[in-house]
Amino acid sequence: MTAALHLAPVPGLPMIQAGDDLAVLVANAVDRAGLKLEGGDVVCVAQKIVSKAEGRQVDLDDVNPSAQAISLGAETDKDPRLVQLILDESTEVLRQRPGILIVRHRLGLVCANAGIDQSNIDHGGGEQALLLPVDPDRSAAALRSRLAELTGVNAGVLITDSHNRPWRLGTVGVAIGAAGIEVLDDHRGGADLFGRELKVTLINRADAIAAAATLLMGETTERVPLVLAKGLPTQCSRETASKIVRPLDEDLFR
Repeated sequence: MTAALHLAPVPGLPMIQAGDDLAVLVANAVDRAGLKLEGGDVVCVAQKIVSKAEGRQVDLDDVNPSAQAISLGAETDKDPRLVQLILDESTEVLRQRPGILIVRHRLGLVCANAGIDQSNIDHGGGEQALLLPVDPDRSAAALRSRLAELTGVNAGVLITDSHNRPWRLGTVGVAIGAAGIEVLDDHRGGADLFGRELKVTLINRADAIAAAATLLMGETTERVPLVLAKGLPTQCSRETASKIVRPLDEDLFR
């Protein structure tokens, strides 16, 4: 086990635009902060800047809502154009009520509004919405590869997002994309302090790191979408964040 975990917020990233080379901006920000990227580090980046760089921002004026979106919009008090985007990004609507629309995202994530966000983006040209990356694991792998090319260091990468959880108030950071880090510690089959076999102990390393990083990123006007985590055991795993999603046949609440 690691003796200490250190998380450093990395300030100074510019407002991200579609097409930006995020790895260059991250590497430069780490240098300006007086930090050194080392093997075993985990670069935690907020989903929002990844989505912006990948051009996932949509102008709602370009969206034509369907009859279903119009109906759901009336039921949930949401813009039907936004509801249409939510439906397009989802495989199933799970719950709806005024102000709330819970869906199963096409990535398998169960979340409000398919993870679509309208905060901290420029609405000067009309109402905008920001979608999740098409493939966050692929995005994390590409960022990791590009950072290695620029710095010579094979650091891990986590793409974080803020999600609510059933029966708990408030949001926490979770990992929706991962590369170069073991996302789950599986202790099943091991033994506890008294020799009793562990049957269900599965530790979600990726979400734990993402939650800690999100505390430093903030949720409003902090403008710190980048956190560097140091002190974790060196790993070079091929696991991805998709491994965290519980299979549908294990969903006890359907």
